[in-house]
Amino acid sequence: MKKPFFYRGLYYAAGLLLLALGISLNTKSGLGVSPIISVSYSISSIWNLNFGDMTFILYSIFVLVEMCLHIVRNKKYSARGGQVLVHANRTNLKLVLLMDVLQLPLSLVFTRFLNLFSDRIPEFETAYAGSFWGSFAGRILILLFAIALTGAGAAMSLNMRVIPNPGDGIVQAIADCTGWKVGFTKNCFDLLNISFTIAVSLLFAGHLTGIGLGTVIAVIGVGRVIAVFNHLTQEKMLSLAGMAETCM
Repeated sequence: MKKPFFYRGLYYAAGLLLLALGISLNTKSGLGVSPIISVSYSISSIWNLNFGDMTFILYSIFVLVEMCLHIVRNKKYSARGGQVLVHANRTNLKLVLLMDVLQLPLSLVFTRFLNLFSDRIPEFETAYAGSFWGSFAGRILILLFAIALTGAGAAMSLNMRVIPNPGDGIVQAIADCTGWKVGFTKNCFDLLNISFTIAVSLLFAGHLTGIGLGTVIAVIGVGRVIAVFNHLTQEKMLSLAGMAETCM
């Protein structure tokens, strides 16, 4: 009985670690960052602030929005269900809000990983100028590797169904509240973040910050990596974590 819990915790922690490493490599490639991270990255770059701290603040805002959306959704369903379901809905809401709040300490740990990797990994374009890894082709390879790590890390952490990353949690909350499909909601939310980053960059820096080819590739590539990674490993992973029934 202890082994499944061990594997579940191991996969979850490893997933978060790979996710943070992938995001950090993505930014260091100098080809553009992922849509959600682009907001905190542009703000930290323009005003010379700590990237991890800005990401934690952004994630905290996501959590607050999630909580508001969950409260609105709960009220809507309570009104439809009548007084019989009021108590059950309130109990369920408390559990949902608790899971939302637990995303804050998770975000704190996750963003410390971001700071750690950001401090250790150099900017490839400048640190390796004149070599293959500083060239466009080399940085493309780094970007593809970063996207592979990001997708694998996201799949591992999400499959364990412990506490979602706020970037994923807010997408799910919006989808639940609007009735939209998660994939469509994810695309809309990515577009919103990219638009915000472009506006902030042009308004305060006079040029694009954090948006580039890598941003477009990340939007397309991360989802594909998650799909392939799950196709190849999900059944075995969930079996070891004692969650084989979720494969059905």
